[in-house]
Order: sequence, then structure tokens, then C-alpha cells
Amino acid sequence: MKLQGNIVDIPNKRIFKGEITIENGKIFSIEESQHHVETYILPGFVDAHIHIESSMLVPSEFARLAVTHGTVATVSDPHEIANVLGVEGVEFMIENGKKVPFKFNFGAPSCVPATTFESAGAVIDSEAIKTLLENPDIKYLAEMMNYPGVLFDDAEVMKKIAHAKHYNKPIDGHAPGLKGDAITKYIDAGMSTDHECFTFEEALEKLQKGMKILIREGSAAKNFEALIDLASEHFENMMFCSDDKHPDDLILDHINKLCARAIAKGVDVFKVLQMACVNPVKHYNLDVGLLQVGDAADCIVVEDLINFKTIQTYINGTLVFSKGESLIKPVTFKNLNNFNCNKKEVSEFRFESSATLRLRSGQAKIRVIEALEGQLVTNEFIEDALVVDGNLVSNIEKDILKMTVVNRYENQKPAIAFIKNFGLKAGAIASSVGHDSHNIIAVGVSDEAICKAVNLIIENKGGICAVSPDSYRDPEIIVPLPVAGIMSDQDGKTIGNQYAALDNMAKQLGSKLNAPYMTLSFMALLVIPSLKLSDKGLFNGTDFKFTSVTIDD
Repeated sequence: MKLQGNIVDIPNKRIFKGEITIENGKIFSIEESQHHVETYILPGFVDAHIHIESSMLVPSEFARLAVTHGTVATVSDPHEIANVLGVEGVEFMIENGKKVPFKFNFGAPSCVPATTFESAGAVIDSEAIKTLLENPDIKYLAEMMNYPGVLFDDAEVMKKIAHAKHYNKPIDGHAPGLKGDAITKYIDAGMSTDHECFTFEEALEKLQKGMKILIREGSAAKNFEALIDLASEHFENMMFCSDDKHPDDLILDHINKLCARAIAKGVDVFKVLQMACVNPVKHYNLDVGLLQVGDAADCIVVEDLINFKTIQTYINGTLVFSKGESLIKPVTFKNLNNFNCNKKEVSEFRFESSATLRLRSGQAKIRVIEALEGQLVTNEFIEDALVVDGNLVSNIEKDILKMTVVNRYENQKPAIAFIKNFGLKAGAIASSVGHDSHNIIAVGVSDEAICKAVNLIIENKGGICAVSPDSYRDPEIIVPLPVAGIMSDQDGKTIGNQYAALDNMAKQLGSKLNAPYMTLSFMALLVIPSLKLSDKGLFNGTDFKFTSVTIDD
């Protein structure tokens, strides 16, 4: 097979008209020619850090969408399904991914559970990590979110790191906001990357201290604008990633969009492609071709080097996308899940404390989580909250809404807190995608609405939903997620369209957030400061300890 076009030679920073001969899935030769072809041939894109589960698609379905944007490989941390099903979940992801022509590169999840301050469905200890790292299908030790464990030399954490070093596999970092001596110690312990930087200064310090920085632009966390100005000077040590990308967004674009945006910012095309195509392959030692003779024929044909619209995608010489159609066929698989809680009563979502019992009516001082558009970090502030008949309730006028996290692995009392910036004026939204333990998380204007949304998730053993008053056209919409309670068993376009409809309903209920469900899913992620809610209570991620919702005078 032969491909003709303008060949983009990234290592030598040149573009020339040429012809590529592909034999047995590899590039046999690259010859210069004078064929007049306006398209460009370049290595395929690599997402340097993504949780496939966040797309709500199993790997085989994710691949069918990703190749339409020129993505040929991912560096994938399966800790979402691992928190639900343990090693069995990791094995499911690997085996499902092998059924399609796409290059998934999974890591060993380092933090299952993410913390001891929440209830997960499984535990992966250092011995299990060792067994996973022995598997050639496991390419690296996935993000070490427990940075306090590294800083304080926790024995179990250090064993996991030692196993990765023994097998000579990279270790991913996760250290939002860490700086000074703390980040130095974290890096010296072996952490090689970070995708959590949200300021220019933070990323620059980490680069200067030897870390590789990933520019993340997902459905909720968006750090491209803050970090892209580092690329011109530090491109050799930077990559692009999604981290978490919802299905409706994946239908539209992937790493190709970040390349286009970087070009529009004036970053040199070869530096952009070094970040998008080459650096992940080199850093993680991936079996992904880089458009060199002898490499696997993992390459794409694009219209231009401005918008990077993909015309064709090849993986191991096989055409997997052409003429607007993914050529990867659907595969069958068996659903796995872990959902063991009973439906709840409205009374379980009442919030009473010594402060509210004293007042019985009026107001009480409470700590409120402030969700931030485009960020995983949150703020904490003190506010007057509404108390009605001894029950601390949502204050719609001030946009301070009640939220809950419900343990889905066993029957426990729901945890309650309050959150700002979801903007709901009616109803409630809920999800069993709640990073990282994936308990049920919900926000609503009333206890009744919250209970209804939570029970809809329980009835379906996983999903994302919205419920509204009877006066609305759609009293409820749910997208079931029967695979571990976090992924669909449907095709990508179907789930993408269903999710888009659900997202629209949340916005009709009043949410002003760009991605309300993605933002919701991170409000239980305790390892990201500053205030979050687990199934065990309100948590201060800066001090790494529980705190109270109400503030007694």
C-alpha cells in the first residue's frame, strides 16, 4: 500500500512531497516525489493522559470515535473502574481494548481507593500493583494522587513507587498546587509528569525541576489557556491530554483541536506536533509509530496543518477511518457492575445539627463548596444558609444548593453539604460517576427532588439523570450506565446524543455551567483542594481532614 502527500517529518522539522510504502503493517520506505497532493501525512495523535471511563464508553467504543479525529493511541489510567471493581476492572479494560485496532496503553492505578476518607468498591494494594506491573500490557504506574503519602513517606505508597522503578516503568504525578520544597520531594521520589497545573507559574516551576507537564483540556478542567504560552520554550517536555472527556465532546474533537488552538496561538507547528505525537510515545515507551522507516504505520492524513481535520487514520497499516466514517466494528462484551444499596427515603436527606436544632427556623452559618467553571479545584466560603423547621435546605435565590454523596456499595446514611454555582432553579441532577470512588452524587433544590434523582440512579444500578417538576415537559431523563455504573453498553454516537439531551435538560433547570455533569462528578474528588464531599462527610482537601458543614458561634 502506498500513501502520497506532503509528509511531515517532525524530527527533522521539514515538510516534503513524498510517497510512503506500507508493508505488513509497517512503514517500508519513505521516498521524496513530485506528486501533487495537497493533503498532509503525519504521525497519529496520542492523548497523554485520559480516563477512558469518563467518556462513558467502553474502550472499544471510545476507539471508534477517537480515530475520527486522528487519535491512534491513549495513555489511559483505569482507576475509575478499578475503584469500583479492582483488578477485575483493569483486566476488563485491557481485554475490551484489545478487541479493536487501537493502541490503548493502560497504567496500574496507584490510588485505589484514592483516599481512606471515602468508601470505594475495591482496594489495590502494593502487592496487587506489583502483579499488574509485571504484565507487559501495563505501561506505567498511574497518577500518584496521594501526594501526602509521598511527602510523608507512607510505607505502602513507597512500595508502589519502588515496584514501578524495579520494572523501569514511568510514574505519573498528580500534585495540584504543590510547590517549593514539597514539589521537589515529590519529583525526587520518582514522579515524572503532572497534568494538574492550573497556573503558568506552577507549571513553570515543575518544568524547571524536571517534570514533564501535560496541558489538559477536558470537558470540565480546562488549562490550555493558562499553560500554552510555555510550549514555545518547553515543548520538548510537554504533552496534550484530555484527562476526562464526555461523549458529546468526543464526537466533536480530540487532540486535533488542541493542535489547532496551539497553531492559532502562534506556536510552531513542529513544536505542536512534538507535543501531540512524539513526546508521549518517547516518555511512556509506547509501541506507536512516528512516521519513520521501520515504524508501525500509525499515521493520519489531514487537510491542512491549521485545523487538522482528519481525512484518514491508519493503525498498524489498517485503515480505521475514512471519508467521515469510522471503520472499527462494534464488539460484544459482558457487563460488570458493583451496586449494592437500597432506595432512599426523603427524610434521609434532612440536615439537622446542634446549630440548626437551636434555631429551628431562620439561618445558620455554613461552609459552602464553590464550584469553579473549567476547574477541578474549588473554593470554600462561609455563608448564611436557610433553615426551615430545623432542616438546613437549599437557598435557590442565593444559589446555595443542597448536595449529597450516597454510598452505593452498602447501605449508609447519605452525606450532606452545600454547593454554589450549579444554578438550578428547579429539580435535581445526579450521577453514579463521582470521582474517584463513584458513589452517587446529586445536587438539587429540595430534599424531594434529590431523593427522586438518587433513587433513579439506584433503580438503574448506575447512570446520570435529571429530574424536574411535573410542570416540565420531561419529568425525568436518565442515561443508564450498566458497566460498573460508570460506562454505557451502547455505541458512542447514541450515548453522545443521549448525554447531550441530558446536559440540555440540566441547563433548562437553570445550570449555567458549561459541563454540569462533569463538574458534578469532581465534587467528591478529595485529592483536589479545597472543599469536597465524600460519602463520609465534608472534606478539606488542603488540610486533608474532615470538617463540619455548620459553624457554631
